[in-house]
Amino acid sequence: MTISVGNTFPNITVQTCDDQGAPAPLDLGQWASDRKVVIFGLPGAFTPTCSAKHLPGFVAQAAALRSHGVAAIGCHSVNDAFVMAAWARAAGSADITMIADGAAALTKALGLELDLTMAGMGVRSQRYAMIIDQGLVTYLGVEPGQDFGVSSAEAVLEALSK
Repeated sequence: MTISVGNTFPNITVQTCDDQGAPAPLDLGQWASDRKVVIFGLPGAFTPTCSAKHLPGFVAQAAALRSHGVAAIGCHSVNDAFVMAAWARAAGSADITMIADGAAALTKALGLELDLTMAGMGVRSQRYAMIIDQGLVTYLGVEPGQDFGVSSAEAVLEALSK
């Protein structure tokens, strides 16, 4: 079942990298429980739309998102923590928590799997963005097909402005 607006964000532990570049666990349920956060998910680090539009949009709009009460921004992908850390350095995204979901546990808990096995990429995350306020999903924009719109930083800002 796909997560929906009004649902509690799942309590899943994923990986991120610490300041020394070592993998570190991140309890997302706790991370999102007592504040407003934005998480956006995408099929893969260093892939075309993800690297050219999705991540850069959130990097560029981080201050605007924070001005709307967003305490943290997370980028979720089915990649390992080392790849996500390298992508963060390449993209200059120090203000964004890179959420490594190597086994797709979060992706599956959200019901947002995208099977790209035929393209040689295995199970990945659909492209999405969500606002989580006090642990509850208040906005969810999942892209139909290969579109890019409802999961953009601009769409999240618009939702925050309502």
